[in-house]
Amino acid sequence: MSAARFRFYAELNDFLPEENRGKELTRDFSVGGSVKDFVEGFGVPHTEVDLILVNGEAVDSSCRICDGDLVSVYPVFESLDISTVSRVRAAPLRELRFLLDVHLGRLAAYLRMAGFDTLYGSQASDTELAAIVAHERRTLLTRDRYLLMRTAVERGYWVRSTEPKEQLLEVVRRFDLAGSMRPFTRCMECNTLLEEAGREAVSERLPPRLKDKQVFRICPGCRRIYWEGTHHAKMSELLSHVRLACQKPLP
Repeated sequence: MSAARFRFYAELNDFLPEENRGKELTRDFSVGGSVKDFVEGFGVPHTEVDLILVNGEAVDSSCRICDGDLVSVYPVFESLDISTVSRVRAAPLRELRFLLDVHLGRLAAYLRMAGFDTLYGSQASDTELAAIVAHERRTLLTRDRYLLMRTAVERGYWVRSTEPKEQLLEVVRRFDLAGSMRPFTRCMECNTLLEEAGREAVSERLPPRLKDKQVFRICPGCRRIYWEGTHHAKMSELLSHVRLACQKPLP
């Protein structure tokens, strides 16, 4: 029987049972496998991992684990420069386009509200979601960690929070997106970029209470009309809260 030692760092411990967090863990095995197989055997999706060291040397996810190996597994780095070592992923995830599964509908609306290209796979199967991620090079956001373990899913993140507003803050902070927000530029219904429209272009579809409004935005996809009202102010307040919270260090 062979054995290898593993240590998971920072937020990767979220995937481990509480009694195993922050500890060196030993895994016995009779048949070897890739480091990806071993890491996901602990319940950690490969999409959450950015750097793996085996006996102090950076490796990719296909590296075979041998008897006596010491494996250190690190999450994606946002503020620490590790450009001189080999990451698991070939290129950093910067120009992000999202795909959300059925459990994150409200978060999808919030991300669109913030201006991010966000698809919502409310009717898609796990296989279909993985195919969309691979074909369109989107980042999958999900509460299902096992969905992230599919080989076809190269980009993904397991959303920790269960509350939509906290989920928005978590995702913006996690991908360092506070400075990339473009509020109210996308349709919250269908994700299409909005176009500005004057009153004359939409007057026949407006309710009487909007007689004083002159500037609107219209979705060229689903033809939904947007204007600044009470709901707009509440959404602006939420986005301002997210921006301010991202400027504060985590406790």
